[in-house]
Amino acid sequence: MVMDTIQLRMSHGLIEMVDNLVDAGAYANRSDVIRDAVRRFVWAKEVGTIKLKGGSSVSIIRKARRELSKQKIDLDEINNL
Repeated sequence: MVMDTIQLRMSHGLIEMVDNLVDAGAYANRSDVIRDAVRRFVWAKEVGTIKLKGGSSVSIIRKARRELSKQKIDLDEINNL
């Protein structure tokens, strides 16, 4: 995938936090951290904007959460799938 390059200015403190995520092994490099943060921001802004049959995405997610909260979930079983 071909990606565009942008220049980004950030405070020293924020860069340190990004570097801490890379140093901890959560991300491979600074670019991965920033791409993931932007992706999550965009997704969060889109929640509720997609019209679906049976209601908005927000109402569907809330309904799913209610239903899942009533179930006994074995995380070990899920992790072993």
